[in-house]
Amino acid sequence: MTEPIRIANCSGFYGDRLSAAVEMVEDGPIDVLTGDWLAELTMLILARSKAKRAGGGYARTFVTQMEQVMGTCLDKGIRIVSNAGGLDPEGCAEALVEVAERLGLSPTVAYVRGDDLLGRLDELLAAGVDLRDLVTGEPLTNPDRFVSANAYLGCWGIVEALNQGADIVVTGRATDAAIVCGPAAWHHGWARDNWDALAGAVVAGHVIECGTQATGGNYSFFTEIPGMDRVGFPWAEIAVDGSSTIGKHENTGGQVSIGTVTSQLLYEIDSPAYLGPDVIARFDSIELDEVGPNRVRVHGVQGEPPPPDLKVSMNAMGGYRYDLGIALTGLDVEAKAALIEKAFWRACPHAACDFESAESRIVRTDKIDPSSNEEAVAQWCLTLKDGDERKVGRGVFNAMTELALATIPGFFTVRSSASKPFGVHRAGLIPANLVPQEVVVLEAGQLASRTIVESVAPKGDVMVQPRPESAVAVPSGPTVSVPLGRIAGSRSGDKGGDANLGLFVRDDAAWKWLDSYLTVDRLRSLLPEVADLAIERHRLPGIRSMNFMIRGLLGEGVAASSRQDGQAKSLGEWIRARIVDVPSSLLDGGTQGPTDG
Repeated sequence: MTEPIRIANCSGFYGDRLSAAVEMVEDGPIDVLTGDWLAELTMLILARSKAKRAGGGYARTFVTQMEQVMGTCLDKGIRIVSNAGGLDPEGCAEALVEVAERLGLSPTVAYVRGDDLLGRLDELLAAGVDLRDLVTGEPLTNPDRFVSANAYLGCWGIVEALNQGADIVVTGRATDAAIVCGPAAWHHGWARDNWDALAGAVVAGHVIECGTQATGGNYSFFTEIPGMDRVGFPWAEIAVDGSSTIGKHENTGGQVSIGTVTSQLLYEIDSPAYLGPDVIARFDSIELDEVGPNRVRVHGVQGEPPPPDLKVSMNAMGGYRYDLGIALTGLDVEAKAALIEKAFWRACPHAACDFESAESRIVRTDKIDPSSNEEAVAQWCLTLKDGDERKVGRGVFNAMTELALATIPGFFTVRSSASKPFGVHRAGLIPANLVPQEVVVLEAGQLASRTIVESVAPKGDVMVQPRPESAVAVPSGPTVSVPLGRIAGSRSGDKGGDANLGLFVRDDAAWKWLDSYLTVDRLRSLLPEVADLAIERHRLPGIRSMNFMIRGLLGEGVAASSRQDGQAKSLGEWIRARIVDVPSSLLDGGTQGPTDG
């Protein structure tokens, strides 16, 4: 039986802490260093960068980090696996070879490609693969407008690269969990149909993929966590059966607890069946145990064969946008907004109907009897979008400017952006057999091998048994009106144009109450902004959690959203601030989190 493999994370997004790689390599023992650089928005950013300059298609900060740790990793036998290759894994690998030569090192560098479908869209459409939009069901008809189109690859190209002796593996759009699952599958020699082990590794990868979000970052109960001014990054020690222990290096800030792990488990998920290219990991089978200070064991995870299709993430340039915010201060906020809107359209060279999109709203951030100038301010916000950059340019600015002395008292602009491009995201499906992975291995900077790895998973028939629920009764008795966040934590985020909102509690009685109380209708009443949207509710009683999928909240995706929080990161903290009636028995003893709020 092989020993567990310790896989450490040093990046949760493109732009994360630059020193994290050094910290993870030097501050404690690890076997593999990984990092996640990609998101749907990142692919759009890389596409624009690639169009402007050579070498713009991959995460350059990853190369910088490798310059800092490459020698140490080779000395210690630490493998490196990352999806920082983005839209140009070959270019990223070549940049690593240049760094190695400059440092006098000779690592074996491999890259995995095959995910980039942009140049194949016409061919795929001609073959009848229409990449129907997962939201609207509409087939793809205009491929020329897209700047990126990438299938989500699984872990087996990474496994092959490691089998061929790669010290460093870079991929394109592999799934976030694949860069953890791949090293685990390679180390333990798992078969492609070892569903439970693969599912366990995927869950471990999901926990550590966003870096410090597993060690206290973005955690609802952050006031309980020590060292939050400099949180350490996490690692996952994965055993041969796929179970894992989540931890962090000693003497680093933050904390690994059932709470921090549960919170991250809820990040950007959908149903309890967590779909992936290698396995479906059933989040309703997860068991968590605290096995020591800053150590949480994740076990019992069950897996199912994955679907026959891979998800494809696509970005198109949607046109140009202008975002305007005008202060509405003090009294008569609604009347001031009405006047500003009427006067703006009178002054604007184009009517609202002339723009492809014109969205206005009042944001009530003002308070009654304000004690500061800022507390007296609400906003009238306008977002204009059009394919013609000139229409959302100088004319809009001029129309806003001429209102300054001619309309409402207290006029000033809160924001007035210049015309800027925005992207539109869509997702579709492609049969896995059409997306083989190509593994290219470079030794001493020269081509050593090219290998094709099929993306098609074996078939199987698996019966999953979700964890049994607690028999604790729903609490009754007197209630007290408090913020929901007194007993519930949250984690929310974006899924294309949709948003997920996960909530968790920390004992069985609180779970029984939350499960009975927070229905879809209740959610609509607590968050009026989502009242008219389609909402799905998914229960995860084994980890005392639930997840809501709110369809369409982010419109055409993060880059196109007109919400103040276009990634829905704060959605969970909003609902935690809402006042609800909670059984007083759940608040006794102060065990349910901070009491401020």
